[in-house]
Amino acid sequence: MKQHYINGKTGISYTLQGDYYLPNLTLPLEENKPIGIWGQRHLRYIRQYRKVFYTNLLTSGKLNGYLADIDRQAEELFFRLVEQMVELEGITEKLKAEQPMEWVGKMNALREAAVEIVNAEVIFA
Repeated sequence: MKQHYINGKTGISYTLQGDYYLPNLTLPLEENKPIGIWGQRHLRYIRQYRKVFYTNLLTSGKLNGYLADIDRQAEELFFRLVEQMVELEGITEKLKAEQPMEWVGKMNALREAAVEIVNAEVIFA
């Protein structure tokens, strides 16, 4: 039978496991927000290269909100960059109608350039 103990000073409850009292700790609840591809990339990055930062976010219950915010920022930057690059390069609907393969090639190049910028500025910063 498990015995419980509550520390009067801290209010933390403990459960007897063998010869040791272990604290009954839980993570704070956080709002579950959807996280897209950019947030998932950033999550992989901070898990691997910024472990203390990741652990602090996780244990404070702010990880999901932080990743959702990063995802939103990266998505907005990506679309803004693509729009600006399309204007600068002069890629039009006319080109799309007349030479679809050339249009696809140019758009893919612009999208890849925008992905690299977003990665450098937001995801791996």
